[in-house]
Amino acid sequence: MATKRRNPAKAKSPLLKKITGILTKVFLWFLMVTVLWVLFYRFVNPPITLLMILRNIERTTDGKPAKMEKKWVDFEDMSDNMKRAAVSAEDQLFLSHIGFDVKAIEKAFSTNKKGKKIKGGSTISQQTAKNVFLWPGRSWIRKGFEAYFTLLIEIFWSKERILEVYLNVIEMGDGIYGAEAAAQAYYGKSCTKLSRAQAALIASCFPNPRRWSPKNATPYIRHRQYLIMKNMKRLGPLDF
Repeated sequence: MATKRRNPAKAKSPLLKKITGILTKVFLWFLMVTVLWVLFYRFVNPPITLLMILRNIERTTDGKPAKMEKKWVDFEDMSDNMKRAAVSAEDQLFLSHIGFDVKAIEKAFSTNKKGKKIKGGSTISQQTAKNVFLWPGRSWIRKGFEAYFTLLIEIFWSKERILEVYLNVIEMGDGIYGAEAAAQAYYGKSCTKLSRAQAALIASCFPNPRRWSPKNATPYIRHRQYLIMKNMKRLGPLDF
């Protein structure tokens, strides 16, 4: 009597279904948690970021005491000069794009292929997503998560909220986070009272705040400040 041969495809189907089911559940949970996380921070100010934690771990490893100078300032109370300086320095198309500056990304990618070192093509939205929800790094995996969270905050937050969070959590020196802590550390005043020149000098150090400082501005930083101030004049008021 001939025995029936088992179909390998049918034999594997229960395992395949199980794996598919698990992956689907993981995806749905990830989607739900991340969307709720982004929605939560739309109304609640982020108390701390992973970068702040990692920087303090680095300080402890180097035998230094923990340092985390930060103080939240609401968007409407922040100096208009600081807002315009940030946009002029980092993302002049901030109000018109949906999270990504395609031309800047293409330029960065093209130049990086040639082995040259330039500023990345990240927008304020991308930097905010990275600073608030992710870890520092340059891997493609992290970039993928950055793009995902950038889309989420563009969907669920207003432009005012994105810029407000950005200016309150961005690293602005060794253990200094946000415009208020930077203004107090470098000028002994609140960021609500920053002049155009002071705001531009702080913004000129954004690309590498642990290397550059408004207190010891190099000729390169002074040149960046000059260019940012020119852009601020050209940009005019921010109409949200």
